Amino acid sequence: MTQETTKSVEDISLENFEALLEESFGESATLESKVLKGTVVEIVKDMAIVDVGLKSEGRIPLKEFALPGQDAEIKVGDTVEVFLERYENREGEIVLSHEKARREAAWTDLEVAHDKNERVDGVIFSRVKGGFTVDLKGAIAFLPGSQVDIRPVRDVTPLMGVVQPFQILKMDRARGNIVVSRRAVMEESREEARSELVSKLEEGQILDGVVKNITDYGAFIDLGGVDGLLHVTDISWSRVNHPSEALSVGQTIKVQIIRFNNETQRISLGMKQLETDPWEGVDLKYPIGTKFKGRVTNIADYGAFIELEPGIEGLVHVSEMSWTKKNVPPSKLVSTSQEIEVMVLEVDPSKRRISLGLKQCVNNPWEALQEKYTVGSEIEGEVKNITEFGLFVGLTDDIDGMVHMSDISWDKSGEEAILDYKKGDKVRAKLLDIDAEKERISLGIKQLTDDPFNESLEGVKKGSIVTCEVTGVLETGIEVALAGGLTGFIRKVELSRDRSEQRPDRFAVGEKVDAKVTNIDRSARKINLSVKMREADEERAAMAEYGSSDSGASLGDILGEALEQAKGKEEK
Repeated sequence: MTQETTKSVEDISLENFEALLEESFGESATLESKVLKGTVVEIVKDMAIVDVGLKSEGRIPLKEFALPGQDAEIKVGDTVEVFLERYENREGEIVLSHEKARREAAWTDLEVAHDKNERVDGVIFSRVKGGFTVDLKGAIAFLPGSQVDIRPVRDVTPLMGVVQPFQILKMDRARGNIVVSRRAVMEESREEARSELVSKLEEGQILDGVVKNITDYGAFIDLGGVDGLLHVTDISWSRVNHPSEALSVGQTIKVQIIRFNNETQRISLGMKQLETDPWEGVDLKYPIGTKFKGRVTNIADYGAFIELEPGIEGLVHVSEMSWTKKNVPPSKLVSTSQEIEVMVLEVDPSKRRISLGLKQCVNNPWEALQEKYTVGSEIEGEVKNITEFGLFVGLTDDIDGMVHMSDISWDKSGEEAILDYKKGDKVRAKLLDIDAEKERISLGIKQLTDDPFNESLEGVKKGSIVTCEVTGVLETGIEVALAGGLTGFIRKVELSRDRSEQRPDRFAVGEKVDAKVTNIDRSARKINLSVKMREADEERAAMAEYGSSDSGASLGDILGEALEQAKGKEEK
């Protein structure tokens, strides 16, 4: 070959190479970042070798062909879509990605679905801070924890790896961010189911429901898209203090619609209505006067509730708990869950009430006391308590009698007399009265002796004239002392017949005064007297003995003559 020929061949080869190289680079620049179709030509270990018709094949990890948590299902000869990342790497191979190809295709479909507000299918495959990641056929989205379900979900494990619908809340392709919601899909489905369910609801209908939430006053039951309230009083015929005693969140129960307001969409549910009402024929099961065993279910300030059978409770009022222990809190006499015997006192089926008695199941100590003691008998006992109105003296271990402060002493006031006693003192007293119905016993200490007032009254009676001594001068009258320690009072208007002389200040303490006894108050131990009535009596006596005013003598003359004669008799 000549030199010229050789040169010509070299020029042609160089031109072809440059053209081919330019063509090749131009093609690669055009195909990069594009999705291409390729064929799996070989599987080596965990890599798939894919031919896309370029100068070399690309290697793609098998995991890119598998859904999260699953094995790859791919074999030689399969046609797959791949994303051309780079035309050539250091080894001269093209760089392909099946995952990015899926992502690109997915983003396109997701944008369309987002614009049309359509649901998209995806798989929850991992947990991240604040929520979970979802594979939307190649595109990775974020599922916030609050958007997983309508109700808080404690365990998301059953939801992971399962294809299910989601609603796209927002997406930004430039940043690669997608936020989805499973809750929105459920709420939409729930609303559809709710509308259909509500249209079929009617009172008396029996449904299955799931306990959604528990409060102090009841539980909210999910009936499959609509909630109803199961009030605590409608859970059971038996007493339920708190709904949590009978129900738990997530529990499936059978309920009956007892009230349904179509306008407000409020549904009232009942469980006990599915059982026979235990109050039917209750008056025949529990006749008045019969005794039954029961269990204390609740204790209040006013008494204790006793369960006679499931759903049937009666009340033992505090007044029916003990014959002797008064003003004692019921909690001191019985305890919750205690088995006790009670007597039926009253039954009112219409009001669903049974009155029970606890004390009626033991002997009445008051009846035994009436047999042992009689009014007027003397007793001896210990001072159990001292109050502002008297002493309480023990007659038996359970029964005390009361000595009122007015029955302690004849001579001292009640306030003074009560100071002579203290708790634990042994005292004797007379039994004044027994009132078994009111459960009261009246005692008296002063009644053990005769009333000195009555002894001092010997010779003193109503209408008699007595000489007394002034012991006190008041605006309303004067206080006086009589023989034998008796005290009396002369009111201002009774000090004289002459109105000008009805002045208490004309008397002095220690002065002797003659007066007529007008009234004796034995209970108050006081005597009322009158100087005016004594003067009137003397005037009538003088008129009768010495003449009348009709004789021409004045009243002064008659009285003067009477006084002179009386003076003469005294001198003789």
